[in-house]
Amino acid sequence: MISVDCHPSDSVYKITSVCLRPTGEVDVDFKSCGQVVLPGVCPYPTMFLPADWLLRHSVVMCLLLHSLVLMTFCFHHAATSCSKSCYCSESETAGKTMRCSNLQLTEIPQDIPNDTRRIYMDFNLFTTVPMNAFAGLPHLVELDLSHNELSQLEPGAFRGLGSSLQFLDLSSNKLVNFNPEAFEGLRARANLTNNPWHCDCNLQMALPRVDLEPASLTGIVCQTSDPEEIGVQGLAFLLAPDIDLCVVMKRTTDVAMLIVMFGWFTMVISYLVYYVRANQEDARRHLEYLKSLPSRQGKSEESSTISTVV
Repeated sequence: MISVDCHPSDSVYKITSVCLRPTGEVDVDFKSCGQVVLPGVCPYPTMFLPADWLLRHSVVMCLLLHSLVLMTFCFHHAATSCSKSCYCSESETAGKTMRCSNLQLTEIPQDIPNDTRRIYMDFNLFTTVPMNAFAGLPHLVELDLSHNELSQLEPGAFRGLGSSLQFLDLSSNKLVNFNPEAFEGLRARANLTNNPWHCDCNLQMALPRVDLEPASLTGIVCQTSDPEEIGVQGLAFLLAPDIDLCVVMKRTTDVAMLIVMFGWFTMVISYLVYYVRANQEDARRHLEYLKSLPSRQGKSEESSTISTVV
């Protein structure tokens, strides 16, 4: 209910009530103020809202709608900020996901949003994962680097992901040598299959130094080995516990130890021989000296006897 006083030039009316119809029309009740009704304006029981009222409220509604659109756009942009050339999506259950699959990328992007939980970078052209490539991503739980050209994982490549990462996919790459320093602190489940792994003593000594889920290491299938005659090609190294790839090194070490021991033994024998020979010479001279002592003593006794007689 509203009450508005109107004062035409020759009439005075008071609007006592206004009702808005579904059709957009407005019912207006008038109460005469004692003057003559202005022809053509006030006597009608139904009339449209004044143009200035509609204009004023239309402007307000437009401003409100414009503000709402801007706010929606800003929130959407903040929620979907993403690395260049990649696509990001976000959901309440999975969090933010960044997809950079099959984009012919040659380097790991450096502008990954720090609230990213899943990253898919499969089917690209990466050849190496540099140190601290994924530092500053404390919420990352899944990382897919499969089907690339990876041949090197630098020390500390996955540093900072130990407490969050749950799954790491390195399958279908060109990894040959296993570098335990690249996986420092990781306790995730990893897919290491379809790589041309070279199995040698270094690999055998490196596996106990990593904290990856044990089942993950079964993905290391030997394509080459050293020594070759040990016969591990095509086998999952972790599933062949009786194979000792360090046997050649151990044999070499044993031979080296034998050589060193033989050298020391030869030196000791040589010293003993020298010592014995040197002492034999001294002993001979001493013996000759001792043999010469009785004759001197006899002459001394003969001189003593002559002195006594005289």
